[in-house]
Amino acid sequence: MSIRISVVIPAYNSGAYIARAVASVFEQRFPAYEVIVVDDGSDDDTGEVVGQFGDKVKYIRQENAGASAARNTGILAASGEWIAFLDADDEWKDDYLVKQVELIERNRELVWTAANFYNCCCEDGHKMQLHDKGAGEKLLGGGEVFEDYFQAYVNGTAGWTGSLMIKKAVLEEAGMFSENQPMANDLDMWWRIGYRYPKIGYNSEPLAVYHTHIADSITKKHRNPEILSDLIAKHLEISRSLGAYERFVPCAVHMIKYWNYVYLFDERKVYIRGILKRFNRILPFSYRSIMNAFTICSPVRMAAKPLVDRISGKIGIRR
Repeated sequence: MSIRISVVIPAYNSGAYIARAVASVFEQRFPAYEVIVVDDGSDDDTGEVVGQFGDKVKYIRQENAGASAARNTGILAASGEWIAFLDADDEWKDDYLVKQVELIERNRELVWTAANFYNCCCEDGHKMQLHDKGAGEKLLGGGEVFEDYFQAYVNGTAGWTGSLMIKKAVLEEAGMFSENQPMANDLDMWWRIGYRYPKIGYNSEPLAVYHTHIADSITKKHRNPEILSDLIAKHLEISRSLGAYERFVPCAVHMIKYWNYVYLFDERKVYIRGILKRFNRILPFSYRSIMNAFTICSPVRMAAKPLVDRISGKIGIRR
């Protein structure tokens, strides 16, 4: 295997857990070509902790500018032809890289690949796969490549930032991470890649661990309804201009339904009617009618919860 992989780890006030992330990279059965930590203006001991790894880690410090800017800095500094992303509060299993590389070796046309992972609220003792391994294998139909990233996303099998590996040239072609996108900047990037390169490899076995409930994470931010709506509206136009509108619409509808479900049951129903109106052209009439009714009062919402569950589908919360 001759693949050279640069691991990019953005960090902000990550001194309490970044050693775990970096150690998980060095424990890989397939060695990374280089490990780059971009310190996004931390004011804790992040730099000192990373310094304990010596020259095995390329440490870059910059003024605080957000996750997108930190990732872009890491990509530009990378010497490998492939980029693997890992956040400072997460970790990989020791076979993550080797299984991603083996998949790529068997499917040389791929420019990106993803893997299943665990959602772990470890302090509460909760750890579960994002998507059941057997179900993922069934969706792949005995293969290991999805023909369309957006369909994989709808199925919950598109991985997450810490389980994606992508060619550096493809990230550059797609325009790098948008530093003006205040949240969901990873999805913004993956969608731009998905228009251009529909095929994505997928390992059904969980190979990474996404740790939840990290207070000062650089990327784990609360989803703002207006920003998410703007993101979807922007990509409806982008996908149309790139001839990928029909492929993207199911993904957009899927995301809207999930977040409407969240807003319905966490007392932010005020946003739902605006979202339904803004995206009335792509949302089914029956869904819009039901959701409008559900926003009227709390008893209706609670009685309707099982139905909304079926309408919205089961989607893992991803960054």
